[in-house]
Amino acid sequence: MGDSPYTVAAMPTERRPGCPFDPPAELTEARAHGPVSRFTHPGGKPGWMITGYDEVRAVLADPRFSSRKELMNVVDFAIPPAPPGEFLLMDPPEHGRYRKPLIGRFTVRRMRLLTERVEQITAQCLDAMAAAGPGADLVTAFAKPIPTIVICELLGVPYADRGSFQEQIDTFMGGESDEADLVAAYTATQEYLAHLVTAKRANPTDDVLSELTRGDLTDEELRGISLILLAAGLDTTANMLALGTFALLRNPDQLAALRARPELTDRAVEELLRYLTVAKSFMRTALEDVEVGGHLVEAGTTVVLSYHTANHDPARFTGPGELDLDRQEGGHLAFGHGIHQCLGQQLARVEMRVAFPALLRRFPALRLAVPEREVVLRPESADIYGVKSLPVSWDA
Repeated sequence: MGDSPYTVAAMPTERRPGCPFDPPAELTEARAHGPVSRFTHPGGKPGWMITGYDEVRAVLADPRFSSRKELMNVVDFAIPPAPPGEFLLMDPPEHGRYRKPLIGRFTVRRMRLLTERVEQITAQCLDAMAAAGPGADLVTAFAKPIPTIVICELLGVPYADRGSFQEQIDTFMGGESDEADLVAAYTATQEYLAHLVTAKRANPTDDVLSELTRGDLTDEELRGISLILLAAGLDTTANMLALGTFALLRNPDQLAALRARPELTDRAVEELLRYLTVAKSFMRTALEDVEVGGHLVEAGTTVVLSYHTANHDPARFTGPGELDLDRQEGGHLAFGHGIHQCLGQQLARVEMRVAFPALLRRFPALRLAVPEREVVLRPESADIYGVKSLPVSWDA
């Protein structure tokens, strides 16, 4: 079926020097040969790498592809099912049972009502930066605290505990921890959430987790749901804020346009989401034989969906390698597509729409404090791409 497919030899481990925002060269080359390529998973199992926009979007909407963890055919041993509540790695009806109670709590309207609180948190971070500066690591002073405080308040995590949460999530999503550290961080997070669920059942407060305890979900299920919301709500937005600022500083014409035209903010956020795509890829397994991009994906085969490469597909976006804050083309896949499309996407948008303009207003002379090549990036193995630190400065 179709021409002989191109082969991606291995999962890329780094990006081209000087090109921190481009997809790895191996994936861009693969897409140039066609939207679907042969690929061998690191565990040795044969699969497919899907890099074309239309094809990635189609797979995400196709019920013949599964998200179930235990069906991921990537290693030679059996993978256990996702723990209760961790619905990202489930299919309907289990997926819907966990996601449905959350939908009403993350609507556009509800998230917009949070804008004032996000503005307060952002202002507090900027005040602290100004008082301690000039000079700061934007990651620790700005990009991490904003989404951390917001998601912890939404879930009802005590303010004093937020730091340990961030550290644990960095450990199991940063791509540089060994197996023992990963297990320890995951276990510590699960234990903390178990205590938190118990506390919310006994003394509910005005937060999402307390609301969920009033339903029929078990403590174990609530723990799993909370883990998904915390991990997604903290790490993705934090890396968008830091990496997005780096991208703006690397593109001074676009930075100047955003300063001069605040009405660009909404469109700028969407373009940064497309351009950076910090959640780089996800996997799906074919439940039956399915044709994708002219090639047959056999039942039981796991495919890698390269969101980043799809969002840089020239067949879908004009000049995809350029940051264009006034871009008219929408429809990026940074939040995925289909039934698993990111539940917290409206919250992320609110945080970015508030944080980027506030940062640029407060520090009109914001600049990198180190040469661009010295900005330390997360490894390609990280679940979420970003910068590990972003030293910046400004005029006193």
